[in-house]
Amino acid sequence: MKALIVDDEARVRKAVRLLVDWDAHQIDEILEAGNGNEAIEIIRQAKPALVIMDMMMESGNGIELMTWVNEFAGNTKFIVVSGHNDFEFVRQTVRHGGIDYILKPIEAEAINVAVAKAVAAWRSEEDDRSERQKQSIQLNEFKPIYGEKLLSALIDDPINSDLSLRRLCSDGIIPENIHSARLILVQTDAGNNPLIKRFGGDTELMNYAIVNICNEFLHSPHKGVAFRYWGGPPEIAIILWDIQTSVVELIGRINHGIYSTLQVRMHFGISSIGNLPKQLPYQRAEVAEALQRRNLLIHEDYCHFSSSSEEFRDRKEIAKAEVRGNVSTTNFADVKEDWKMAVISGSPEILSTAAQHWVDELSRGGVVTPEILNSWKNDALLFRSQLVREMLGPEAEGALAELEQADQLHPAPYTNGYSFSLFAWRDWSYTLMQELAEVIALKQAKERNPMHDIVKYIELNYASELSLQEVAGKFFVSREYISRRFKQEYGINFSDFIVNIRIDKAKLLLQNPRLKLAQISEMVGFHDVKYFSKVFKKQVGSSPKDYRDTFKS
Repeated sequence: MKALIVDDEARVRKAVRLLVDWDAHQIDEILEAGNGNEAIEIIRQAKPALVIMDMMMESGNGIELMTWVNEFAGNTKFIVVSGHNDFEFVRQTVRHGGIDYILKPIEAEAINVAVAKAVAAWRSEEDDRSERQKQSIQLNEFKPIYGEKLLSALIDDPINSDLSLRRLCSDGIIPENIHSARLILVQTDAGNNPLIKRFGGDTELMNYAIVNICNEFLHSPHKGVAFRYWGGPPEIAIILWDIQTSVVELIGRINHGIYSTLQVRMHFGISSIGNLPKQLPYQRAEVAEALQRRNLLIHEDYCHFSSSSEEFRDRKEIAKAEVRGNVSTTNFADVKEDWKMAVISGSPEILSTAAQHWVDELSRGGVVTPEILNSWKNDALLFRSQLVREMLGPEAEGALAELEQADQLHPAPYTNGYSFSLFAWRDWSYTLMQELAEVIALKQAKERNPMHDIVKYIELNYASELSLQEVAGKFFVSREYISRRFKQEYGINFSDFIVNIRIDKAKLLLQNPRLKLAQISEMVGFHDVKYFSKVFKKQVGSSPKDYRDTFKS
């Protein structure tokens, strides 16, 4: 905090410096001025919280300085120190908001009391200013969200939509006397990782940028308003009340602006014209349908109308509708057997052929929509679940959990993306079948491998007198086969494998202080406690007793 001492006598300025306990008032910078005019310049630049001033000075007297401070530096508090006990001076001090009027010679207690009062008043007002500023910032941050919530409520809350519209009109967001409008949805792409990375992974910031670009083309002149729609998954909505304008040309300009800024073009679902706000819920359903049924094979078309709109017919959409009507009734069942044979074979060539056949069937009718893609994707995942259960029986749930975890590393392409690639869907289907084939083959190999059951048998019967001959006879294999496979798969022989299991079990039992060593030795298959101790020390590096003692400390 800064303070300024103003007096034309240097000895008075020095006296004030010495009498005030600046540290106690947390004032760390003291400035000086010899007259009122000089003080004004210092106040302009340094903005001190406190001014201690004389009333009578040769250049720029105290009343002139007080008047200036009151008008141009109202946050600054001041104290008058004067040798004149003049009522008019006191009255002027009070009139201009002075904290105190102190007579010379200055008393330390009086001036410190006045400074304390001035500092307290300044801090109180500063706290109020900070709180008001904070509230103002919060209000400014809240206003856009408040507006978006009201605009979203026009769509999602039909009962209160008239009230929401009146509030939006009173706030100047929607003009008065607007009765008709279109609803437009801008389809954002949650799978466009390069674009999202440009915004530091912040999709809200990306949506905010897109809304701003849209509003640049809508606000001048005031044709409509773009906003973040809060009624569902992340979407950007536009209410367009200028129904005379060409919506296709307007969206073309908006899309060009988006491309110039973000290097992507977006798809727009456009409703028919309807009453504002009553028709908005129906228009929302219209545009959702238009976007879900857009033909992904027509890459250059970014405006998508509902089938009930006039533009659907005017833009020769009837021809496209006829194509839709001729779409093959091919469904996933027509490729299901191909997929099954490919997965069972595990052959990369057969898997690749099946994946290509899938996308060929998918696009054979000349129309691929997000709706169709979602249906085929769900059918493919259902096929996977059914085949795993058919092939693996009790092991199916574990295998499906592995495959679902793999899905996170290789997710399906986004069905509502900015762009569409049959190659991406072919690669996804190939990966899905390949991973399915690998999991089934691995699980079946374990089922066919007797070593899997042999190890389980040993783990259940380690405390018994297990011999290589006994185990070989139980599983109808030769002793040599078991000995060789243990060396291949575990790097140790049969007897050492059993010893390792027994010692591991003994480690757990030694943590129970109530069990004696002889009991533990017997429980893990050693009938001689001394031999048990010898083997344990060789394996672990310490005796059973020393090992147990480590759990006592």
